[in-house]
Amino acid sequence: MAVSDAELTVEVTGAVATVTIRNPGRRNAMTPAMWRRLPVLLDGLEADPAVRVLVLTGADGTFCAGADLGDLDELLDAGDGSIAVAAEERLAAFAKPTVAAVEGPCVGGGCQLAVACDLRIVATNARFGVPPARLGLVYPAPTTRRMTRLVGPSTAKFLLFTAELIDAERALRVGLADEVVDDLAGRVAAVTAAIAARSQLSVAAAKEIVDDRAGPARIAWWHRKVRDSGEAREGVAAYHERRPPEFGWSPAGDR
Repeated sequence: MAVSDAELTVEVTGAVATVTIRNPGRRNAMTPAMWRRLPVLLDGLEADPAVRVLVLTGADGTFCAGADLGDLDELLDAGDGSIAVAAEERLAAFAKPTVAAVEGPCVGGGCQLAVACDLRIVATNARFGVPPARLGLVYPAPTTRRMTRLVGPSTAKFLLFTAELIDAERALRVGLADEVVDDLAGRVAAVTAAIAARSQLSVAAAKEIVDDRAGPARIAWWHRKVRDSGEAREGVAAYHERRPPEFGWSPAGDR
């Protein structure tokens, strides 16, 4: 496989940006170049006021089989300072809502990326796994802690200790998936459309508060912004007038 075959592609449709992991022949494994590229793409999409929601998915029926082990030395040398962790942290800190649309294998670094998203909507054929124990590796500490917060200590230990794959229904039961659906594309389109139609001020504030990244001063800033932005006035007016609200605030350039 030529190196140029491995890439991240971006498509923006309306208010939704879709980043697709593509690595033909390697089940969409992430190469070092792809790990480095992801934060750059996210910077640009975060700054684009037209983009309200980000979808991360994989090409050709596979989400991501993890890190490309052909470049293992580079990942090993960095440990928790690896380019994979840097990409994960940038995705987790993305100011706008993120949705992982998962079909097929979501393993290792792929699971790392999916867990860093706000929501995970998965197809019935999705499979999740964390294989470091099968490979003699140590899963990065930030990644392990993020997964533990999501699924709890016992499930995190099961995934890490056994390196076994779990199916979509079990992922749903343990909190690794938010929904399991037959029509992945249709459901993702519906959810992202709903998010994009809401007040982005409300959404952005909720994301910061849920993620415990907003201290008292920042929360006070958000409440001032409700007053100053006109979002609440528009929302209430639209409610009384029985029409869709036309929210205009964007996190781009107003942090």
